[in-house]
Amino acid sequence: MLLDDDDHSYEYVIELLAKVFHFPAEKGYQIAKAVDSQGRAVVITTHREHAELKQEQIHSFGADPRIASCSGAMSAILEPADLSGGDDASDDSPPRA
Repeated sequence: MLLDDDDHSYEYVIELLAKVFHFPAEKGYQIAKAVDSQGRAVVITTHREHAELKQEQIHSFGADPRIASCSGAMSAILEPADLSGGDDASDDSPPRA
């Protein structure tokens, strides 16, 4: 989950998602809009190790050079995926970044 803050521009989020996840600009824009309007957005659903790697890449992406008051990278958290609707859902659900 990518978390909202007031220190990063849409352009930063789009660039971050393109470099870390190889998302096209339009998908990056849609996620940036969701983060801005909902306070958070699912970026990827994957197994724990991969989610942890992507979380680390987000946290190390650096400050937004477009915003003078920005002092660091965006925040991302891991949450278990909601696998409801399937018979295979369990407590060992993969995390989301």
